[in-house]
Amino acid sequence: MTLEQWGALQDSLCQTVGKNNYTNWLKPLKFSGVEDGVAKFHVPTHFLGSYVSQNFGELLLAKISEGTKSVRRLQFDVPSQAGAAAAKPAHARPEPVEPVRDVAAPASADALPGAPLDARFTFDSFIVGKPNELAHAAARRVAEGGPVTFNPLFLYGGVGLGKTHLMHAISWELRERSPQLNVLYLSAEQFMYRFVQALRDRKMMDFKEMFRSVDVLMVDDVQFIAGKDSTQEEFFHTFNALVDQNKQIIISADRAPGEIKDLENRIKSRLQSGLVVDLHPTDYELRLGILQSKVDGHRLQYPDLELESGVLEFLALRISTNVRVLEGALTRLFAFASLVGRPITMDLTQDCLSDVLRASERKITIEEIQRKVSEHYNIRLSDMIGPKRVRSFARPRQVAMYLCKQMTSRSLPEIGRRFGGRDHTTVMHGVKRIEELKQQDGQIAEDLELLRRALEA
Repeated sequence: MTLEQWGALQDSLCQTVGKNNYTNWLKPLKFSGVEDGVAKFHVPTHFLGSYVSQNFGELLLAKISEGTKSVRRLQFDVPSQAGAAAAKPAHARPEPVEPVRDVAAPASADALPGAPLDARFTFDSFIVGKPNELAHAAARRVAEGGPVTFNPLFLYGGVGLGKTHLMHAISWELRERSPQLNVLYLSAEQFMYRFVQALRDRKMMDFKEMFRSVDVLMVDDVQFIAGKDSTQEEFFHTFNALVDQNKQIIISADRAPGEIKDLENRIKSRLQSGLVVDLHPTDYELRLGILQSKVDGHRLQYPDLELESGVLEFLALRISTNVRVLEGALTRLFAFASLVGRPITMDLTQDCLSDVLRASERKITIEEIQRKVSEHYNIRLSDMIGPKRVRSFARPRQVAMYLCKQMTSRSLPEIGRRFGGRDHTTVMHGVKRIEELKQQDGQIAEDLELLRRALEA
């Protein structure tokens, strides 16, 4: 294969893997020649060579073999520092010489510490609304690079609210803006796996060096290390080492640091020392915006399908707990309508998504709310619904009344009867009091949010 042939191959590769993947991973490859059936490429970093070998190696080999049958393997090398020095910016960190990587023998897991990024999860594809605007703004600020302003950035929220999307978006943006930075994104489970693997193989020094040499560390779903004492210990020391070097750390979890059970107090304290941002559950307007953005993509795939007015509004109203379920429902709807050759009407929507719509109709009961509230405040259920008016019982009782009013269709008199036969005016007073406190007391607002999530889960 010649340089001209490699140049002609670029457009085909871009169309196959998509613009983002091509720009980030394949465009930096520099073809250096073919020798003994091996197509050789120069790559700027150890990480990029390993990633391309594992994720795009077979595709590259197939594309090259179409025009050059003699190529049987690919090899990725990092040029020597002397040869690369002139091309590198003065501030860039020197890279070690990279040993041979070939597709016939893919790089080991140790050579690729990070998790693959989803090309769909960028800032451009993230729909911003009131429930997630603060998280989006904080993620944008971190992704701009520059001096570390808050460390760590801790994003938390329920399933399908956009935590992982923002983590991937930050990583894509940092790699585009500052390609010289070593950005490592992985899940807490992968961190734990690599830690156990390093212990087993007696390579703890390699493990420590790998994680302490990054410029930006991103750990998704950190709640999974809770209760794992040795992993927590290593995570704590890694965290401290990076903060001491003024390196950026970004963490996500399904709840606030203080709410993660079995997480060591010193780690909770560290996680709370930066900016903690909650991704609130989506509201109707945000869900509708997400659906409208996804429809544009589906129309490219199914250009002849008609979509009846009101269907998106119906879905945004009925499927309220999880964005992934919402997006999956829309994908299923378009595929089903295409297969049966019918327009997407309200009737077809209800037939196609009957199971999803039924699941979204789960009725929350007064008894369930009472039980959850009593567990949350660590009081007996009998005390909460009983006659005692001491503050430690009265406030949880009012919280439970408020949630019953908000989350069930029961009338005030019926709610009052379920709380020890109280009058409906007592319930009205309790609901009004909690509405006032929600604006004034951050702890009450957080309690309500946690309880609502637990009840809707």
